[in-house]
Amino acid sequence: MNHPDEENELLSRLEADMGSHSGADAGADVVDLGKARSARTESPDSAARPRPDSSDTGGVDESGQTTARPLVDGPDVAGPGYLGRLAGAKRRAIVPAWLRSKAELKAAASWVARHYAHLAGYHALRSPVYVGRLALQAPRGAARFVGGSLRWIADREGEPVRLAAVRREDVGDYLKLSRQRDGRVRLRTLVVALATLVGTITALALYVLAPGWFQAVSLGALVLALGAAGGHADAPVVHRAVEVTKAPKLTSDIVLRALGALGIAPISQAQAKGRDGFTFTAPITRDGPGWRAEGDLPYGVTVTDVIERRDKLASGLRRPLGCVWPEAVPDEHTGHLVLWVGDQDMTKAKKPKWPLLVSGVVDLFQPVAYGTDQRGRWVEVTLMYIAGVIGAIPRMGKTFLLRLLLLIAALDPRAELHTYDMKGTGDLDPVGNAVSHRHAAGDDDDSIAYTLADFRELREELRRRVKVIRSLPRDICPENKVTSLLADKRSLGLHPIVIGVDECQVLFEHPEHGKEFEEIATDLVKRGPATGIVLLLATQRPDAKSLPTGISANASARWCLKVMGQTENDMVLGTSSYKRGVRATMFAWGDKGIHYFMGEGADARIVASTYVDAPGAETVAVRARQVRQKAGLLTGHALGEAPEQVTGPTYDLLADIVAVVPAAEPKVWSETVAARLAELRPEVYDGWDPEALAAALKPHGISTLQVGRRIDGKVVNRRGIDRSHITTTIAERDGRRDAG
Repeated sequence: MNHPDEENELLSRLEADMGSHSGADAGADVVDLGKARSARTESPDSAARPRPDSSDTGGVDESGQTTARPLVDGPDVAGPGYLGRLAGAKRRAIVPAWLRSKAELKAAASWVARHYAHLAGYHALRSPVYVGRLALQAPRGAARFVGGSLRWIADREGEPVRLAAVRREDVGDYLKLSRQRDGRVRLRTLVVALATLVGTITALALYVLAPGWFQAVSLGALVLALGAAGGHADAPVVHRAVEVTKAPKLTSDIVLRALGALGIAPISQAQAKGRDGFTFTAPITRDGPGWRAEGDLPYGVTVTDVIERRDKLASGLRRPLGCVWPEAVPDEHTGHLVLWVGDQDMTKAKKPKWPLLVSGVVDLFQPVAYGTDQRGRWVEVTLMYIAGVIGAIPRMGKTFLLRLLLLIAALDPRAELHTYDMKGTGDLDPVGNAVSHRHAAGDDDDSIAYTLADFRELREELRRRVKVIRSLPRDICPENKVTSLLADKRSLGLHPIVIGVDECQVLFEHPEHGKEFEEIATDLVKRGPATGIVLLLATQRPDAKSLPTGISANASARWCLKVMGQTENDMVLGTSSYKRGVRATMFAWGDKGIHYFMGEGADARIVASTYVDAPGAETVAVRARQVRQKAGLLTGHALGEAPEQVTGPTYDLLADIVAVVPAAEPKVWSETVAARLAELRPEVYDGWDPEALAAALKPHGISTLQVGRRIDGKVVNRRGIDRSHITTTIAERDGRRDAG
């Protein structure tokens, strides 16, 4: 069967083709359309060819045979049946999330109780004023009542219609309306007379028979009613006890209007043609202290496109910027948008009180609340088994967030804290002076030397812990990592160690020790979490120099406050985060403490960290110190004890290598060097292997190389060192020292 659309299109193409050739080739043959149709219909292989659809633009070859474009779409395949669609449907929770959460239910019930208790107290205190105002307005209310009754009796509401009939000089209508008015007036006069008689009799009965209290209540109710009737609309007697935030209900029209104002071409084009440009996949509902809208953007439009225009979206919604939070859904396609619009700006909304501010201790192996999301729900963090990076531009709350995490660590009495404030302003002093085992502030030479010595000790502690964990029986340490039970065993020395460094770029960019700081920190980030060592680094310059890629790529927890560009965003949150729509660049200057948090096995979440000022931090730190004193776990700097030596290591690695490798051996295997070093200083080099030697030489700019030896007639290649590299480095180092 031929399609009419195909025939019409074929005729048009043939006519155009004939017209274009009529001048150029007057002798061209004329195609018989009937034969062309029959040839196309009766072709032997027509059954084998796929039938073109209405959009197929076939043609005619030189012999007059029609040609059709092959279809690229296969035949229609029936989708899943009704039961199949039901099986794949996404079921919504019967009981809302806030009702399932005991904490959220308790908070909601407490808020409702406080709200209505406030209302009751507010109006109870002002009730005498309300009564006085109503009493003063009662005469005006009585006059309004009498005047309104007289107007009703006289049928004043029909007077404009009767006057219109008079102006038209329509006698018939006027007489009809007059008779209607006369009937109404008689009936209403009778009703008023009866009501007056009944009211008078009732009043006399109450005066004679009712007790005094009932008479007073009745008279008071009458006065209050007349007072209410005599009030003015612009001067209400009862004032509001609570100023309600004017947050309009989020509707589909408002959402579509806002999306249309973003300037995204597919949305604008769809709305210009009368379509919505956005498909809602769920009803708009209340979600915490705000509204939630969810749906699909047009083809080719991603959630990232909307996030980039968050300020325009807020303008289209007529809401403050801090109330509007477009989000992507990790399990959905990139065009699935979730729009949450809060009743209040996230920075101004009242936040719940931090549970640890006044009481409580912490187990670092368990999640601990440290901030709230847009909906006011607590967000938790587990500080063990992680290494963390905090990045932001200045004055956005980076240091306060690091101090908050260190306060959490301080509340676990087992934890050993090492705190370093490279900015030198003393922001970490409340924690450092109260509980830290090691603490320094500033970037002077003494502080750098103190920090370097501690980092070297931490590297040795890491190596010791690796050996202890490897030596433990499988039933005690089944997963080869520190657990809470192992941390309780002080004899093993596997207690948590939490290191916090603010402005870490000062260490990594140090002209002399930067490479060594980077090498040690990278090792702590990679191997530390399993051994109970946590490294938290904060910087206001999240670039490759201040935050080496070996560290940022292996940090499992990331906190990113406002940053200025895509590079900084991805340096903190991970490669391609910006493309996935996780953009800390969208935070406003007023969004202090608000950040993206990646960790806890979840995708990036927007969190407002709990604000703890300096006095509050000191209060928490003093409580943490008292707990440690009772347990006998206060050590180091908090007790006023200085390390035995903070100026550097007690050995010179390069000099020791030259001592154990004579000049007659220009190249030596690393394992041989490690064994000789262990004989020279067993307390320092015992347990070193070729990897440890290579790692120790790296900060000095020395790399290992392949060294060949002939054994039993065969050449064996292993990693080793070139003695000349060692001596050259020593000469350059000593020359720089002499020059200094």
